[in-house]
Amino acid sequence: MITLYAMPSLREVRDMLLFAHSDNLISEEECLLLYDLNKSSNLELPYWSYDQFDLDLLNDDECKSEFRFYKRDVYLLAEVLQIPDQIQCYNRLVVDGIEALCIFLKRFAYPCRYSDMLPRFARPVPQLCMISTQVMDFIYQTHNHRLRSFNQPWLSQASLQNYADVIHATGAPLPNCWGFIDGTVRPVSRPGKNQRVLYNGHKRVHAIKFQSIVAPNGLIANLFGPVEGRRHDSGMLAESGLLADLQHHSFSPLGQPLCVYGDPAYPLSIHLQGPFKGVRITPIQNEYNTAMSRVRASVEWVFGDIINYFAFMDFKKNLKIRLSAVGKMYIVCGLLTNARTCLYQSVTSSYFGLDPPPLEDYFQ
Repeated sequence: MITLYAMPSLREVRDMLLFAHSDNLISEEECLLLYDLNKSSNLELPYWSYDQFDLDLLNDDECKSEFRFYKRDVYLLAEVLQIPDQIQCYNRLVVDGIEALCIFLKRFAYPCRYSDMLPRFARPVPQLCMISTQVMDFIYQTHNHRLRSFNQPWLSQASLQNYADVIHATGAPLPNCWGFIDGTVRPVSRPGKNQRVLYNGHKRVHAIKFQSIVAPNGLIANLFGPVEGRRHDSGMLAESGLLADLQHHSFSPLGQPLCVYGDPAYPLSIHLQGPFKGVRITPIQNEYNTAMSRVRASVEWVFGDIINYFAFMDFKKNLKIRLSAVGKMYIVCGLLTNARTCLYQSVTSSYFGLDPPPLEDYFQ
């Protein structure tokens, strides 16, 4: 039977060198030489002087501030996300699943450095980085289909008809609109290469873009991306294949076509409607555009929720293409925003007076 031993840290190696020198096992010159060779190039922050992380020691206000979820809901979130009891990183580092999830939530709740998280988790910076990335990869691989597929219980034909009725009752003149589509531009750090590909001339920033459909219960029904910042919304629509999906799924229980509503950038079809265009529109058409624009603003509120609750995604200096999985980060934060909406509702769900499904039903 082969026994595996954990590799000692550089700090432990340096301590052993000092003990070896004090016992006259190595000379002073050897000790100094080996001590310098085993010094880390990173800042040596005293993470070992802090207490180990224990979620049960935190109160609800601390959890809501640092992780965006109440304490009891962190445990529930770990359960529905199927976070394993222990997570193993690529270097065989093993960490408790709840602690790993909290590290990820803390990282994205607000723009912070990993070194700022040392007092809370008592772990070195490389471990915090690996754990956060591992949790993000796990959530993306396990649940990203929830933002891409319409084959979900809360997007059934009966549910879509209910969404259309709620939107119409709120003041939308279009009776068969069940959701709203729009694109969002997410600024990133200026890349060293291919700057023109990512440059968005309208916003005048280097960025990536996403396309989203938002339902009146405040949930993101579909999220496509990322694509280059220079791409037009209509080009993103064609690449996403969304129209084909709507042709298969966007119907009422009686077989009547339902649609989503977008801005003038999108082409018109049976399942995708927009405002009247042109300079010479009638007063009735102008009233129609105004009424639909009023309810369509809800999609912007959801985009705002993502960067408000997971503000790391609004700090473009740390969003570096080719160094970080920026697109994956945004998709996972969108998924967690849906989870928050299921637990605490949102501005959009309150505006339309429509409750989202329970968290367990959304992730079933």
